[in-house]
Amino acid sequence: MAQKGIREYDAKRMMSKALPLFSNGKLRFETNQVLIGPQSDLKALTAENPWLKTEKLVAKPDQLFGKRGKNNLLYVNKTWAEVQEWIAERMNKTVTIIQTTGETTGRLTHFLVEKFVPHDDEYYLAITTHRENDTIHFSTSGGVNIEEVWDSVVTLDIPINTEFEDIDFIGFLPGELGNKREIIAEFIKALYKMLIEYHFVYLELNPFTFVNGVPIALDAVAKVDDYASYQCSEYWEDLKFPNPFGLNKTSEEEKVDDLDERTGASLKLTILNPEGRIWNLVAGGGASVIFADTVVDLGYTNELANYGEYSGDPSTELTYAYTKIILDLMTRKKDAQGRPKFLLIGGGIANFTDVAKTFTGIIQAINEYQEKLKATNVKIFVRRGGPNYKEGLKNMEDVGKRLGIPIEVYGPETHMTKIVSMALGEKVGV
Repeated sequence: MAQKGIREYDAKRMMSKALPLFSNGKLRFETNQVLIGPQSDLKALTAENPWLKTEKLVAKPDQLFGKRGKNNLLYVNKTWAEVQEWIAERMNKTVTIIQTTGETTGRLTHFLVEKFVPHDDEYYLAITTHRENDTIHFSTSGGVNIEEVWDSVVTLDIPINTEFEDIDFIGFLPGELGNKREIIAEFIKALYKMLIEYHFVYLELNPFTFVNGVPIALDAVAKVDDYASYQCSEYWEDLKFPNPFGLNKTSEEEKVDDLDERTGASLKLTILNPEGRIWNLVAGGGASVIFADTVVDLGYTNELANYGEYSGDPSTELTYAYTKIILDLMTRKKDAQGRPKFLLIGGGIANFTDVAKTFTGIIQAINEYQEKLKATNVKIFVRRGGPNYKEGLKNMEDVGKRLGIPIEVYGPETHMTKIVSMALGEKVGV
């Protein structure tokens, strides 16, 4: 499971769809909101959302960070003209925000604008997921740093596979809520159903309030399991996963993210040093960590070019596309000192990934980049095991001989990371 943060705009969009459905029409959450980015046409937005000109508004960045009020990034009870000016002054500006986890510097690019909701009471609600149970957190002291009033939070643990009708959503709520307990319980029940059906892994509303006796989310933080993107496509619609604030991905990392979103397999890439000479093309999340750690342990941290993985039995086509991105990056420049570069194609012993099939994609990319690989003096070391690994290794060995590219291949009889020391132990300085 890969947890991905989503924008507040999308969390509220999905809530507006889910609440009536999962409460049998008892609850409705009408979203009056727009998301404004660098390329947004404000005139078109105004025409499509005439309430912008008539209602008092709230504006805030929508980029996966909290404490917006404390960082002077919350603009409340303003007109549309005032909001446009406020956003224009901040759009594409680099700012440093202070959160519980420390300071983060990044560029402001997206703002949520929504109808201002006058209110008195503010409540806190969060639903968290764990291996053995889900937990619902509630407090009557919402709208503040909840950590400072955590003693006010009551919790309800729900063991995995609990029958829905056996969950007492009302019993754990404080008696001081009075006649609001029933509607809040209904609200929590509907949101928990949404969390399950929409494959959310985290949902926090801080705060939510009441308007005409109905709970309304004023602020939302949410994460989903991105592996569910295919089965939840109707629920999620055109859901995009923004980068965490302060993380500016390269175009190549964005391309891999796009590939990853198309499949139930996993394709990840983080570029650490594009000038590095050690490139990993590793199958499996655990193996990718082990290979990177091994390079570091051998003393070549500054030469480690990337971190990433392909796993979950990706198709030949996806493996080919992923490998091309890696090969393109590593063959753009020769080493300034004329030293070789190293491509480590590794992984553990696969359970269900067809090694021959994924190697077919890798070999296609090697064929395409053969001249650049030779010009950049790339040496390739392979270690793999699993279904059809012998066929995959033979094909990899054959392509090396045919193209005149140095490729050494090893099977499961060789320790997984042995190829790292083989490549780097004596050869990294050659």
